[in-house]
Amino acid sequence: MPLVSGAARGQVQGMFFRKLAARYSLANLKPVETARLRLAPLAPSDAEALRALTDDPAITGAVDFLPAPFTLKDARQLIGPAKVTKDCFLGAWLRADGALAAVIGLHLRGDHAVEVGYWVGGAARGQGLGTEAVTAALGLLRARFPHRVIIAQVRPENAASVGLLRKVGFRDTGDPGQLPGRRIFTVSPA
Repeated sequence: MPLVSGAARGQVQGMFFRKLAARYSLANLKPVETARLRLAPLAPSDAEALRALTDDPAITGAVDFLPAPFTLKDARQLIGPAKVTKDCFLGAWLRADGALAAVIGLHLRGDHAVEVGYWVGGAARGQGLGTEAVTAALGLLRARFPHRVIIAQVRPENAASVGLLRKVGFRDTGDPGQLPGRRIFTVSPA
């Protein structure tokens, strides 16, 4: 006589495969709130807010894969399909007024690393919102991927970005990044 019924075995298998899929996917990340922000995966309805924030030469000039000008079509392509697996862009929305303040990119790199990237809108710069958003994203990543190394690629001369990374616990590995002129930074586990 079997110890577990067919229905119970199916439930156990379903839980196992959901956990396994979560290990290899950025799909279904839960929103998270901080003191001033709400982070959630960008949705197609966010395309105009993403375009307005990102169509800034300070952003498009610093993030290699962003075209200038950054159009509504570009925003829709970046947000992409509803089922995210290897790349996910989180919007960091101000809780006070619902404005998009920053974008956090999360990218699975092979089976062992996850990369964090970000940009902060002009009106939100210099207020610690980038630090708050990246810190929240690190919490999400540590919960979802406790065994992956978290990395960032940054130009060493980008003092603001290097400062933000150091503030949230990243350190410069000295290794060159995959992108031209970048270095790999990594953060220690919590």
